[in-house]
Amino acid sequence: MSFDKFEHEESPCSCGCCAGEHEHGHEHSHSHSHSCGCEHEEGSEKRDIIGIIIAAALTAVILIFGDVLNAFSPLLYGAVFLVPYLIVGGDVLLSAAKNIAKGKVFDEQFLMSLATIGAFAVGKYGEAVAVMVFYKIGELFEHYAVDKSRHSIAEAMDLRPDSACLIKEGAKITVHPSQVKIGETIFVKPGERIPLDGIIKKGETNLDTSALTGESAPRFAASGDSVLSGCLSLSGAVEIEVSKEYGQSTVAKILELAESASQQKTKAENFITKFSRYYTPVVVIAAVILFALPSIISGNWQEWLNRALIFLVISCPCALVVSVPLTFFAGIGGASRKGIIIKGSNYIDTLSKVKTLVFDKTGTLTKGSFAVQKVHAEKMKPEELIALATAVESGSNHPIAKSICAAAKDLPKIEASEIKELSGKGICAEISGKTVAVGNEKLMKHLGISIEENPTQAPCVYVAVEGKYCGRIEVADEIKEDAPIAISRLKELGVEKTVMLTGDSEAAAKTVAQRLNLDEYHSSLLPADKVERVANLGFGGALCFVGDGINDAPVLARADIGMAMGGVGSDAAIEAADVVIMDDNPAKIPVAIKIAKKTMGIVWQNICFALGVKLVVLVMGAFGIANMWLAVFADVGVTVIAVLNALRAMKGKH
Repeated sequence: MSFDKFEHEESPCSCGCCAGEHEHGHEHSHSHSHSCGCEHEEGSEKRDIIGIIIAAALTAVILIFGDVLNAFSPLLYGAVFLVPYLIVGGDVLLSAAKNIAKGKVFDEQFLMSLATIGAFAVGKYGEAVAVMVFYKIGELFEHYAVDKSRHSIAEAMDLRPDSACLIKEGAKITVHPSQVKIGETIFVKPGERIPLDGIIKKGETNLDTSALTGESAPRFAASGDSVLSGCLSLSGAVEIEVSKEYGQSTVAKILELAESASQQKTKAENFITKFSRYYTPVVVIAAVILFALPSIISGNWQEWLNRALIFLVISCPCALVVSVPLTFFAGIGGASRKGIIIKGSNYIDTLSKVKTLVFDKTGTLTKGSFAVQKVHAEKMKPEELIALATAVESGSNHPIAKSICAAAKDLPKIEASEIKELSGKGICAEISGKTVAVGNEKLMKHLGISIEENPTQAPCVYVAVEGKYCGRIEVADEIKEDAPIAISRLKELGVEKTVMLTGDSEAAAKTVAQRLNLDEYHSSLLPADKVERVANLGFGGALCFVGDGINDAPVLARADIGMAMGGVGSDAAIEAADVVIMDDNPAKIPVAIKIAKKTMGIVWQNICFALGVKLVVLVMGAFGIANMWLAVFADVGVTVIAVLNALRAMKGKH
């Protein structure tokens, strides 16, 4: 259980057991030396399993049939045990020797070597082999757990295709994605991952976006739709015009975030790292004292040496040093499976303590696109009013005009002629020989038309026919479908205050805040105003700000923890954020907090469990109550239980 693998600040390699040497220019292969001195090669776990089985079988045979040999020659009986001992523990002894040569004396291999060699010295041959066997079993559990907890993050390495099919002068050329420039066209076949962000120019397909967003349902994409690198084209061949270079693509950003996730450590992890450096020497000194003083007084050196050896095995800090960082890795991995990228374990700690949650409005709680909310018609049906407005607005690219046209997509089309736009006011046109005016309040005043008062102050489009007012169409930014349930779940998770900050008008902000049941809202704010508000909003616990635009970057950096909507969010916002939600779904906000709370809960469970069991068994060992088998449980057994508990951070419905 080479716990010092977790002390590296570099990102882990995909084999899950060493720091990413390739980040620093070292050649990365499947055979690397750890700082702990152990050699980890491809297939080593299989050799370990075979060694454990052989050593356990030989030990069992010796224990069953060894009485005759022991009676004949006790020395030969002890020597026979060296065979299974060296089979299973030879690499541990070698690692300890290498580390001692490097000046790193007090490590886990040293503790195990000292304890088992001492056990041989006092005639506890079977126990010595058993300690090594169970120690290696614990290592296997640890390697399995590390690999599993990092799997979702390591999976990102498979997101980035090694090649792109570039269409150049009518020919298809296979090149590395980094060679493709913005504006060039690439071809993606069914079953291939999209190598670069872009816009579909030809063809249609269903996209598997689960690796990016955690969303399992395929998304249909056709000509004119934007697509992200890392998505898998399932059903059709498409031609894509590249919109971002290789280094700025979505998949590159995800890899960058994933690879840096291990660099930011929590206070708990930093404490455990420092704790392990001082703990082992103290334990060794305590074991020497436990052996020396009572032996001098009583003269029974063999009994007190046995107790000291048991003390050494019990006190090995594997459970703490392995399970705490592993739990954070598992939490980060579990979040990534849900389409939530957490940039470091320290952010899990902060996220679990959030009491105030502050939202940007547009693009975060709302879709950032207008939609018709209400139609107030006079002397005609609402459908007729919408149809007239659509006929006049059909040629406009204004977002409000598009929202009106979208609302009339199922209505019969009406043709308009003599279309004339009045800048900043609206549009006039001829329909069936009648003049129809569609626009804002300024247009109505310009035409001398008296309009009905708008009590909601919501954005409105007014319609008049032949100089007579016929009604108004209220439009508003659409609230995301999952926003209400997100707010509700945040309250259930202990978030005490929900606040919205927006640059929109008072009326628009009030409407959204009321519909979502937010505790506070502040409108007509500039980016600098948002930073000032966030600085004054926190009360007890941590403050989290959720935003998506480039103007949110300063606030994301100022908050205790910043969360960015990564799907349509700006690069600046994603860069400044500590947590990125890949699919812009506000329902993922409570999911992220729940994962953080669960992860921190498991961290403290493991700390309390490991310290509690070790303390009790240490006292028992010092008084001669605990034997070597109980010592093995206090070390390896507790570690395995803690590791399995850590893996729960990766699973469960959030």
